[in-house]
Amino acid sequence: MDQVLQAANSLPLWIIAIVVVTIPILQAVIFSRFAAKTAPAVGMTRSEVKSAFRTGLISSIGPSLGILIIAVSLLTILGGPITLMRIGIMGSAAYELTAANIGAKAFGVTLGGEGFDVTGFTVAVWTMCIGGLGWLLVAALFTKPLGKVQKKVTKRNTKIATIVSSAALVGAFGFFAAEHAVAGTVSLFVTAASALTMIIMMIAAKKFQMNWMREWSLGAALVIGMSAGYIATII
Repeated sequence: MDQVLQAANSLPLWIIAIVVVTIPILQAVIFSRFAAKTAPAVGMTRSEVKSAFRTGLISSIGPSLGILIIAVSLLTILGGPITLMRIGIMGSAAYELTAANIGAKAFGVTLGGEGFDVTGFTVAVWTMCIGGLGWLLVAALFTKPLGKVQKKVTKRNTKIATIVSSAALVGAFGFFAAEHAVAGTVSLFVTAASALTMIIMMIAAKKFQMNWMREWSLGAALVIGMSAGYIATII
């Protein structure tokens, strides 16, 4: 395992990882500046733009904590560069851990266990990288065609695009929530507590015109959900 970590934390891998992670950071900066400049053209005020950026920043805290926990476990097995590169690009901690396990099993060993050598490490990393190509290819191949379809649909009926996009979001998040809720009693308790927190805060924000509550609703739901899960495990 010492040889694996020595190879995993080598200078060439650190250089590659830093270059790869720099790309999405630059993209985020460029897109943020572009969004801020374009906002007046779509009728957004400066305060609304600041509110949107603040909401995005707050909303990213909760998911980042979950990723951080998985990242710590990957660090001890796959080293810093690969963990930084994979988590920094894909951001799906659950996928990265699953893919690494699949790659190690395909090699005939347990991830980080006996027999997990440099070759097993290489297989695990290749599994993670190749498996993640799906997201990148779909985004590269279908983003522009889907944009054209959206424009055609919007020209005919502006409400249809809004309904379809809203339904897609509700369906996606509903699927993930339902999948988590049926995983067990604790998971159901966490889902219910988070959902109830979000509903209460959104209703209160609308009733009392407290926009800051909308921005903090997701973060509060995540914290209360995690707290509820911890309480459920010790009851």
